[in-house]
Amino acid sequence: MKTLTQSPTDPAFVQDPYPFYAAARADGQMHHWQDYGMAAAFGHSAVHMLLRDRRFGREVPQELRTEGPAHLAPFLAAEAHSMLDAEPPRHTRLRKLVLRAFTSREIAALAPGIRDLCRQLTGAFPDQPFDLLDAYCTQVPVITICRLLGVPEEMAPQLLDWSHRMVAMYQAARTEATEHAAAQAAQDFTDFLRGYIDDRRDDPRDDLITRLIAAEEEGDKLSTDELIGTCILLLNAGHEATVHALGNGVKTMLQQGWQPEWLAPEGIEGLVEEILRFDPPLHMFTRYAYEEAEVFGHTFQRGEQVALLLGAANRDPAALDDPERFDPSRPPKVNKSFGGGLHFCVGAPLARLEMQIALPILFEHCPDLKLAAEPEYSNSYHFHGLTQLLVTRS
Repeated sequence: MKTLTQSPTDPAFVQDPYPFYAAARADGQMHHWQDYGMAAAFGHSAVHMLLRDRRFGREVPQELRTEGPAHLAPFLAAEAHSMLDAEPPRHTRLRKLVLRAFTSREIAALAPGIRDLCRQLTGAFPDQPFDLLDAYCTQVPVITICRLLGVPEEMAPQLLDWSHRMVAMYQAARTEATEHAAAQAAQDFTDFLRGYIDDRRDDPRDDLITRLIAAEEEGDKLSTDELIGTCILLLNAGHEATVHALGNGVKTMLQQGWQPEWLAPEGIEGLVEEILRFDPPLHMFTRYAYEEAEVFGHTFQRGEQVALLLGAANRDPAALDDPERFDPSRPPKVNKSFGGGLHFCVGAPLARLEMQIALPILFEHCPDLKLAAEPEYSNSYHFHGLTQLLVTRS
């Protein structure tokens, strides 16, 4: 297996990681990424297989678990109850209970409110150049999550702050200051949710927190810690990904010269899938080996990690014709942006719904939308999103 060197904080890589992915794929499906100290799957076949191979999983093997540093205790406590890092049977139980509350019917019922929100936001756009990421791409998902959970919308800025500080833990540029900020955010978020969940137990409402409290499977329910972990996951994963999927998508559309048929009812699903494939908001997802396993010529030992490069898999020419071309009319057969297997993103239907509503309304209201400055990506790998998206309406 070839060893590759590429700093994930290198400015050129941050702005455009795709040449590195292409060079890696040209030499094989899997390589050792020295900067991360682990094997990395770049090809679609390898990523697809590893997402579904039950010899690999998200949960840290028992013998590798440690207490972690004391200053991270609140963050680690919140993460310990997250479905994202659980494996069966715990993952099976948590996911089943969450899906009982987070149904396709409940998601579809959010659509009219999302439409009204998008129209309200676009109606408030200024005439001078402004940051669409802040004015629109962030507001749509975070306010939707507030409404879904049943949290007052005026809490949105506070939820955003907690979320930003917590997800910064997964960035290659993380520092000790990042860790302290994430721990404090996790503590504050947990304290808020604990009180809010207690209120909902006494005063049930028509919201997701109430439905999560009531969700039951053969007498089994979510504990308070599991409820808190689930709400944090829904906000952090659900809002961060959609913000940058929208931002990256609008950027791509403006640079490519968008076509009205992309936004038509018969074209919007294809547009959203191509946006997610072409420039996804999450580029890396890791797994642990649970036993000795040979994959694409490399033998993993129990406890070794492998990085799944979702952004690289989405542009594999072995799986898709002309993958470097943005083409919303192509059949959406290659898209690993929501993961796969047991850990396929539970919020994917909501993210798709938000994008399918937000994009047509944006361009209907702003048909002459243009970039007002060259967009720049933030130094936040393994996430891939813009620092801002300055636009003008004419």
